[in-house]
Amino acid sequence: MEVIKTSLDGVVIIEPRIFKDARGYFFESYSKREFDEKVRPVDFVQDNESMSSYGVMRGLHFQRPPFTQSKLVRCVKGAVLDVAVDIRKGSPTYGQHVAVELTESNHRQFFVPRGFAHGFAVLSDVAVFQYKCDNYYHPESDGGISIQDASLGIDWRINPAEAILSEKDLKQPLLEDFDSPFDINIDLYAK
Repeated sequence: MEVIKTSLDGVVIIEPRIFKDARGYFFESYSKREFDEKVRPVDFVQDNESMSSYGVMRGLHFQRPPFTQSKLVRCVKGAVLDVAVDIRKGSPTYGQHVAVELTESNHRQFFVPRGFAHGFAVLSDVAVFQYKCDNYYHPESDGGISIQDASLGIDWRINPAEAILSEKDLKQPLLEDFDSPFDINIDLYAK
């Protein structure tokens, strides 16, 4: 696998090594040994999957301490625009984002460590999205910032009139009204 660093510390894009022949293709979607060596040791404990239709936007989510999560995400059907936003107070990249298109054909994965909000927009008719988490889901620790916050400068590539958001996501605060539970000193990978 190839690891591509981004402008946000700890956030990386992963491109697997794909073997193709007349039968189709094969690749390792995850190897703990290789991930620990090339990215960072992480103990993933939960896998999740969602299915969404065009225009669905999910995020920008995180879990508050002590239940923070790192995520390794991928799109196994369709296409999504996946985004990580730095929400670590005192970070030189606070409020900045990285966006990557994840598709069933490019097989890319995106690693989002603790201290970052995460969200995605569905660009295809249907998308199946999978992610590994290094901490269990705790609903009482749910947090988020508005996926529609224009100050973040994210081009979601979705017409706002066609965007489909949950009630929860419609009520998230703007970044300027948000009091982040993270600071620059957070260990992005510790449990």
